[in-house]
Amino acid sequence: MCYHYSLTVHALRSSNRFSAFQEDYKIMEEYDELYHINGFNFPKVPVIASDNPHMFQLFNWGFIPSWTKSDEDAKAIRTRTLNARSEEMFEKPSYRSACKAGRRCLIPADGVFEWQAVNKKKYPYYIGLKEKEIFCMAGIWEEWTSKESGEVFKTFSLVTTEANPLMARIHNDGQRMPVILPKEIEMDWLNENLSKEDVLAMTKPYAEDMMSAYTISRLITTKGVDTNVPEIQDKVEYPELSQQISLF
Repeated sequence: MCYHYSLTVHALRSSNRFSAFQEDYKIMEEYDELYHINGFNFPKVPVIASDNPHMFQLFNWGFIPSWTKSDEDAKAIRTRTLNARSEEMFEKPSYRSACKAGRRCLIPADGVFEWQAVNKKKYPYYIGLKEKEIFCMAGIWEEWTSKESGEVFKTFSLVTTEANPLMARIHNDGQRMPVILPKEIEMDWLNENLSKEDVLAMTKPYAEDMMSAYTISRLITTKGVDTNVPEIQDKVEYPELSQQISLF
């Protein structure tokens, strides 16, 4: 599943992908470079949501259903809702209401991290588009109000689908990947009036020939160190993998 990704906000600012949102970049000043975003930290990250598709908003990763009764329950459930399986999201109680109401969002990224299992060891990879472009992953979102503090939280889950052949070889013990939306249908994902069939038709695996990947350092799983550093994305070769069939 996809619990780690990156978003180089400088690249997002300098691209023409979301030029209409230039004024909204000020909300991301404290998120200047997100070299490694770890979902299990339940971070607040930039998304484009269906309730206002013409601006960036900061939502917390880790979906909290609107019916969640307590702060304690919210903390427990968000550990299980970082990802939503596209095949199940319209039926799962946690996501059903948001899906039916069309609460979807775009999660901009420039890469994702995944692990390959080989001989009982795991090797981290950094995966992105061959053109090194910003892309958008599909998400669903919800609004929840804390009964204790009255604070309103907007949270999201990243939608996943079956892996394409490239991702299946990397994520070989799960064979899932995030739903990466082709540029031409990104904004369609935010249309609240789409049918269930229309939504599911957009959750196909992204074309593997448009993607690239390479192994990186195990720094990403080293406890007690800052992993939000440029070096986290540097290519590192593992000699023991040289005899494996080339992935790329």
